[in-house]
Amino acid sequence: MYLGIDAGTSEIKTLVINDRGDVVATAGARLSVQRPHPRWSEQDPAQWWQATLQAIGELRQKVGDSWSQVRAVGLSGQMHGAVLLDRDNRVLRPCILWNDTRSAAECKELTAMAPDLAAIAGNLAMPGFTAPKLLWVARHEPQIFAQTASVLLPKDYLRWKMSGEKISEMSDAAGTLWLDVARRDWSDSLLDACGLTRDHMPRLVEGSQPAGKLKAELARHWGLSEEVIIAGGGGDNAASAVGIGAVEPGDAFISLGTSGVLFAVNDRFRPNPASAVHAFCHAIPDRWHQMSVMLTAASALRWLCDLLGASETTLLSEVATLSLSEQQIAPLFLPYLSGERTPHNDPDATGSFHGLTHSTQRAALAYAVLEGVSFGMADGMKVLIEAGTSLECCSLMGGGARSPWWAQLMADVLDLPIVTHQGGEAGGALGAARLGWLADGGEQSTVCRKPPELKRYLPDAGRQLILRKRLAHFRLLYQQQREARALGF
Repeated sequence: MYLGIDAGTSEIKTLVINDRGDVVATAGARLSVQRPHPRWSEQDPAQWWQATLQAIGELRQKVGDSWSQVRAVGLSGQMHGAVLLDRDNRVLRPCILWNDTRSAAECKELTAMAPDLAAIAGNLAMPGFTAPKLLWVARHEPQIFAQTASVLLPKDYLRWKMSGEKISEMSDAAGTLWLDVARRDWSDSLLDACGLTRDHMPRLVEGSQPAGKLKAELARHWGLSEEVIIAGGGGDNAASAVGIGAVEPGDAFISLGTSGVLFAVNDRFRPNPASAVHAFCHAIPDRWHQMSVMLTAASALRWLCDLLGASETTLLSEVATLSLSEQQIAPLFLPYLSGERTPHNDPDATGSFHGLTHSTQRAALAYAVLEGVSFGMADGMKVLIEAGTSLECCSLMGGGARSPWWAQLMADVLDLPIVTHQGGEAGGALGAARLGWLADGGEQSTVCRKPPELKRYLPDAGRQLILRKRLAHFRLLYQQQREARALGF
């Protein structure tokens, strides 16, 4: 059996699969995010480790006697986070997360200092990436920067806790802006632009390769063999791609989690930074991927639920009762609660409802949120197509995949068949377990099969004329917001 651990933003998720690829059991432990100042987003890495221990304890009970048959562990996790360790491997400050936007000024600085950044890293400098975070620390917390001996990504911090080794892999490393993405190696020039060297960086492997073993003491504590290996693993989206079987050129999926991702597999490095399209290494050798990313997706619905004091289940059931005419007059929602990446690269973008009246009901607000996130995905798909990506169908995964109504809306907005899969909500944890299986010698054709299809949602032409009109209005509202900010409002 194979264990997958996914270090998400809101939860540590764990699961075990058997050598037929079936999910045996799952368990998770919730996490909290600290926002001590506007635009900041941080977590204490110690919280990740405690949550991992809690989830593993629960998972072990669920699996029962066969738990000891686990042969390998795969890791997945939120990308771009900066865990800073000193020479004694003490964490120097809370981890600055992917959705932290404080380093906008440092992005401009990095672009000026490294004019070949986009060509090497395949991406524009954005506040979510790791490199600008280190420039921010150097400027605002110089004593912390001076003590920094190692920089680890979130899942790789868990690997260090599990194995004592500092190792990363290509898909996650590509999100730092320090990787030469075409060559799949650290870039000395990009590191130097941030005052760093290879000595600060973990060793690199492919995601499907062995990358350490469990410490003997931890293996005994977990009731596992000391020979259990840890795979390189993958950043959350690349690992999710492995979990959904998106490993061949042309495969694509949408993930609706805290953030929203449209992911397309390529057989070569195909950067298009001008439109804020991400070009990263995949978690398996000889594969890359393009990705559009919106910073707020299913988390926008959770935000609305908290404001209204209603559960997601309740709101989604109310949305499903709205008629087409009620949807047509619903408010429009800009989903930029944490700024935005693709296609705007705008950390200052904000969320808003437009078109509220005395008669607006909460079901219409919930509809507007689902639609606004779907429109954000349409913006991302538009620039992927302009970058040369051709999509014929998309799998849907993440928490948002649990809503058939949202899946149909996504098909209508994108004018694309949307497919949900059995176990699609497992996401990165399933992909992590599969990468563990590959590291243990599994064959890719066997390990990376697409999970069974649950349902296929086809575009409804009857809704598309209305949606296209509302999408044009949605895009106009963002442009108006940007113009107003340029005028100082």
